[in-house]
Amino acid sequence: MNILLAGGSGKIMDAMIDKLNKGGHRVYLLTGQKERKNSYKRVFERYDFPYDDDNMMHIVESAKPDTILFMGAYDTNFDWSRGRQESVRYTTALINLLSVCSVMENGRFLYLSSQEVYGGSYGNPVSEEEPVSPDNYKAMAIAQGEEICKNYRKMQGIHTVSLRLDHIYSIPQRGHEDDNPCFKMCLEALKKGSISANENHVLSMIYLNDAIEQIYKVIIEKEVKEQCYNISSMEEINEMQLARKIKDEMGAGVSIIDNTAGECRRLILDKSRYEKELGQKIFVHYDEGIKKVVQFMKKNKDSFISAEDAGGSLAGRLWHSTKVIMGTMVPFIENLICFFLFFLLNNQTAGSRYFERLDFYLLYVLLFATIHGQQQAIFSGLLAVVGYCFRQMYDGSGFDVLLDYNTYVWMAQLFIVGMVVGYLRDRLYQVRDEKDEELRYVNEKLEGIEDINDSNVRMKHSFESQLVNQKDSLGKIYEITSGLEKYEPEEVLFYAAQVLGTLMDSKDVAIYRVANEGYARLFSATSPQARKLGNSIRYTAMEGLYGDLKEHRVFINKTMEAGLPLMACAVYGEEDMQLILMLWGIPWQRMTLAEANRLTIVGTLIQNASVRASRYLESLKSQRYVENTNVLCKDAFAMLVKAFFQARDKGLTECTLLEIMEKDGMDYGRMVSDLGKKIRETDYMGTLEDGKLYILLSNTNKENARGVIERFQNSGYESLPKEEIV
Repeated sequence: MNILLAGGSGKIMDAMIDKLNKGGHRVYLLTGQKERKNSYKRVFERYDFPYDDDNMMHIVESAKPDTILFMGAYDTNFDWSRGRQESVRYTTALINLLSVCSVMENGRFLYLSSQEVYGGSYGNPVSEEEPVSPDNYKAMAIAQGEEICKNYRKMQGIHTVSLRLDHIYSIPQRGHEDDNPCFKMCLEALKKGSISANENHVLSMIYLNDAIEQIYKVIIEKEVKEQCYNISSMEEINEMQLARKIKDEMGAGVSIIDNTAGECRRLILDKSRYEKELGQKIFVHYDEGIKKVVQFMKKNKDSFISAEDAGGSLAGRLWHSTKVIMGTMVPFIENLICFFLFFLLNNQTAGSRYFERLDFYLLYVLLFATIHGQQQAIFSGLLAVVGYCFRQMYDGSGFDVLLDYNTYVWMAQLFIVGMVVGYLRDRLYQVRDEKDEELRYVNEKLEGIEDINDSNVRMKHSFESQLVNQKDSLGKIYEITSGLEKYEPEEVLFYAAQVLGTLMDSKDVAIYRVANEGYARLFSATSPQARKLGNSIRYTAMEGLYGDLKEHRVFINKTMEAGLPLMACAVYGEEDMQLILMLWGIPWQRMTLAEANRLTIVGTLIQNASVRASRYLESLKSQRYVENTNVLCKDAFAMLVKAFFQARDKGLTECTLLEIMEKDGMDYGRMVSDLGKKIRETDYMGTLEDGKLYILLSNTNKENARGVIERFQNSGYESLPKEEIV
């Protein structure tokens, strides 16, 4: 199946893509935004367009999805902190998607709703028939979306299904907030070390994987009876019970604050309708699901807690600030400790002939310049100068030390070496960071390239499959059109419409037979859309169409004029136009020269089959007609009626068989002559086994046949419609 997912990135979208790919379905993605922010490796085709884009119709026509799944309440493209504005955007997006869904044939539109549409308290599980009671802008928009889907199903005939999901919870994405009670309590425990719970609040939750499994069942089900289904575990739990389970998994250091107050608020969706029709099994229950969430958030708590709210309480924030300050001060403390060590070493080795050329202060400065960089090199240099001057004052006054030029030479040497080494160290780390940043950038590009490559590989395999089984090759076209030879001569043009639709990949095909100069009669059609021009057309009045057909060219409706087919070509017998082949339901991107050439080839092969059938019937004319009349003999007429009835049952044409009520003493020759003047060139007269005269009205249903019956009656001939032949 081809599935078009509409919605922003998120864990629900990722899980849905993964499930559909495992099921072997082809996934198309409409992101709902222009920016290409996230990559999806397992999407066949991705469309980065907002929901109100003018190309929406072309996207659906290109993807040809069997099902469109709109994320609805879980679409991350909408920022519900601005409820009033977003509710308008949300409703508009849904209406646009439903509008383009009307081009799908036998497709479905799935809309994800949530328990948020109910804002009250309910003593019993809430069924799908319970009236909604939204209490905020988001809930109102979601509820309105359900009603819109229901109206489109009723008024437009679109097969829409709304799925209400009951408190989805799952392992969250790192650094992303989630909107479910389990996540909120876990986050509160990490921030504050406590969990606030109200025992009067009762709910049920369903794990993400279970919800995805049940959505998938609706997608693959051939037919679902109802318009709305609840998806819920119906496992009742109150906030206090949930808090205790989270506390048990969090371990020591987490307390529960009992905020039980107010009236009982209970909301649990009833899953009975879904369970009865599709069957349901919950795989992940609360103990297992909550354990997974808590363990993940504990392991990755730094991604959920920011610096300013770490710990939550005043003491916690102070402790965090202390850790930040200590982290900054550690290099300075290390520096001071090492300075005292090197100061003692320098004093102990002073005057020693083994260490007289070894400068411990220089080594000290080089050590910190190498490890911590230029800043610590300057600080260690200042400390080294203080230590050096203090040691020199053992043998003289401070004034003598300041006047000694060797002191300044040593200081210059110390700072130059320390600062240069510190600068080189800082520069080296800067280059490394730049390299890491560039590497991250390249990896992001690589992910994009991998995404594009995956898409190209899928398209390559798809095109390879098309090449192996393609309908464009002359051999394949001839193989299909040659299948017309298996039909009786009377049936060829009926099934030529089906063959044409198969080869041109169109469900809306019509074949008109040119009746007389300027007019053509509909002979066969594959859909109501293909019959919209009517049973009889004056093709010479269709300027653009007639001009191309007259010049033996394929007509392409580039201006998308409503009263004309999208493509058409004429079949000629010698120099006379005999048939007009018309096509609708072709995407505009396929209205190309290549398609025109294919239609020309198909039309020529259909012409060959038609000409062979016509010549065969012409050669048997003397055997087919009653002598000196245009009345078909019983065998030929029975075969013709049977062909028309079979084509009618398959929706390829319309026809009505009239039995002429003969009266005693009626002149048979005169009756045939009179009735022959009252019918069209495309109608047929003949006899059957009972010897009675019948008239077959082509492309005429029972309602239209009433006019013909009245016309016969005015001429003195009674007739009755027949449903079957004897």
